[in-house]
Amino acid sequence: MLNFAIETAREAGQLLLEKFGRKLNVSKKGDINLVTEADLASEKLIIERIRSYYPKHSILAEESGAAVLDGSSVWKWIIDPLDGTTNFAHGYPCWCVTLALEHAGEIAAGVTFDPTRNELFAAERGRGATLNNKPIRVSDTESIRDALIVTGFPYDFKQKENFARHLTQFLLSSRGVRRDGSAAIDMAYIACGRFDGFWEEGLNPWDVAAGVLLIEEAGGSVTYYDGSKFSIYTPPICASNGLIHDEMLDILK
Repeated sequence: MLNFAIETAREAGQLLLEKFGRKLNVSKKGDINLVTEADLASEKLIIERIRSYYPKHSILAEESGAAVLDGSSVWKWIIDPLDGTTNFAHGYPCWCVTLALEHAGEIAAGVTFDPTRNELFAAERGRGATLNNKPIRVSDTESIRDALIVTGFPYDFKQKENFARHLTQFLLSSRGVRRDGSAAIDMAYIACGRFDGFWEEGLNPWDVAAGVLLIEEAGGSVTYYDGSKFSIYTPPICASNGLIHDEMLDILK
């Protein structure tokens, strides 16, 4: 099924790449939360492929919501057809396709594909994580003072009373903080060692499902702010190379 996920992500990514930089119909799901015709076309392609190959599997997709095709199925595809829609709509090349396969409540496989760089991150539970078929590992940074941290701004960050405090503390404690606008790419970069730590509030299952498996299979850690076990269905998230995790939690607690 991982190969199917890879092929599907590549097809959807190619469709998006053909639309990237062109004039698009853009609408709003909220004050600043956008959806484009590209999101919808990518999601349609992915769902049609899943229904053709795995007609009994359930689907959870960002734009379509939940589609339970067979209530007895223990398999569920979790899809973000275009993570980084605002970037895409503005011509900023930081966006991706990401999808994961959940089996009986546990993520079994995950793929994040960045078409602009032709980088495909993939993981299968118990079999490690790869970038373009080559094994990847998290960084070996041991202290937060030497770490490059990444985050995202939740759409309602003005109502998140601790957001500014967390951001300030990470800026003061680390080598630097980045904000790229695609949580799925941020997490893939943790898995391959480009970033050392990541935190964010307000994310959805389709934003993080593949990324959680990528990080864990690459040797990293993913938890809540108090260090407890993370669920893709309930934010917030703290992820790292594992070595700086406790220092991150000290800031986030």
